[in-house]
Amino acid sequence: MLTRDLISYLDAFLEPARFTDGSNNGLQVQGSPEVTRVAFAVDACLASFEAAVSRGAQLLIVHHGLFWSRHIQITGPHYARVRTLIANNLGLYASHLPLDAHAEVGNNIELARLAGLTNIEPWGLHDGVVIGFIGDLPTPTPLANLYARLRDQIGEGNLVQAGETDGEPVARRVAVCSGFGVTFADEALASGADTLITGETSHNWYHPVRERGLNVIYGGHYNTETVGLKALMRHIAAKFGLETVFIDLPTEL
Repeated sequence: MLTRDLISYLDAFLEPARFTDGSNNGLQVQGSPEVTRVAFAVDACLASFEAAVSRGAQLLIVHHGLFWSRHIQITGPHYARVRTLIANNLGLYASHLPLDAHAEVGNNIELARLAGLTNIEPWGLHDGVVIGFIGDLPTPTPLANLYARLRDQIGEGNLVQAGETDGEPVARRVAVCSGFGVTFADEALASGADTLITGETSHNWYHPVRERGLNVIYGGHYNTETVGLKALMRHIAAKFGLETVFIDLPTEL
């Protein structure tokens, strides 16, 4: 398949132009004019580039790209990354917020499905575009059980904060925003959610979340952003018959 045709499809399917994003979404580094195997990884890093080359890929699709709307000298580690791509004719395509938000293969819709939510609706406004989802559990579910369900499917998380101080915390209505989505805590509460599923937090957010009485499952920044790439990988393989490979480089964060 011609690489330019695949890139055109990805641009139309993921709609990067809709988003105000620090990431320079889309084709970041040009590679081979033809593609038979596509690799997928969460992060644009030397390890993912080398793994993609060793597995015979001509294009690598990542969530966290190499360029973030600011000038970086091509020296040191950055030079090594760029050199590896160019020397091996490996193209690099990045999809940050577009992949979080996508209603079919996005990180957040996939997490909502894995959590078993029903009545799923778009939720979570970021710079004028909705990027998350919110829905209901079929029956009130102990927070520990909801966490266990996610853990079994995406891996061990970082932290679970219970909003209830008396008795066993229960989840009923759940908002989902992968990565560093703890900043959506107030919007989750305003939308009637008692629970937020996201990736990670920081020290400065621990007490504000506790004081809001919101349940939060921090499933891991990395873990919560593998699911969209895997869904996109399945989509591309089915649509175009291309060989695909997922490069798993967990950070435990």
